[in-house]
Amino acid sequence: MFVIVRHGNTFAAGEAPRRIGARTDLSLTDEGVAQAHRLGAHFAASGWRFARVLVSPLARTRQTAEAILAHQPDPPAAEPCEWLREIDHGPDEDKPEDAVLARIGCAALTAWDEQALPPPDWIVDAEARKAGWRALFASGDRDAPTLVVTSNGAARFALLADAALSAAISGLHSLKLPTGGYGIVRRGRNDALEVPVWGRRP
Repeated sequence: MFVIVRHGNTFAAGEAPRRIGARTDLSLTDEGVAQAHRLGAHFAASGWRFARVLVSPLARTRQTAEAILAHQPDPPAAEPCEWLREIDHGPDEDKPEDAVLARIGCAALTAWDEQALPPPDWIVDAEARKAGWRALFASGDRDAPTLVVTSNGAARFALLADAALSAAISGLHSLKLPTGGYGIVRRGRNDALEVPVWGRRP
């Protein structure tokens, strides 16, 4: 089983959100840390003990993982993975949403949110990301869950890395995970991957 977590909040309440990607290494806010601890408590109450932990190299994902693992006895060390790093928003990096929409338009943003089709000049490397998820899913242990802490831009490619998961997308509310939220990918019947949870916050 793979528990895929999006990092906690990086913007304070009332702060205008911006497009933050690979080049902007923000830390969690106090609420972001609290979200991560809620995740850790929830996972511990569910009886999940992680055998492996993967994180992106960015501070916000590492801090989220640290707070989650604080609720685990003898947790494994987190492994940084470059393919889990947030995407690069190119000329839209660190820009407010209204400026991003003015440049790329609503249709391009909808295509990104619903189909993971990157807007012009965003640097995504979708094939490398899908290859990373495929390799991870192929290496998993049925009996020992793996925790993956990443960003919204990277997490969506988990659902596009496998035919069975891609077929399940139409039944999901969104490709996006909320901050401090998680999804689950696991092996089901006939060893096929399935996504019983996507976008849940404890």
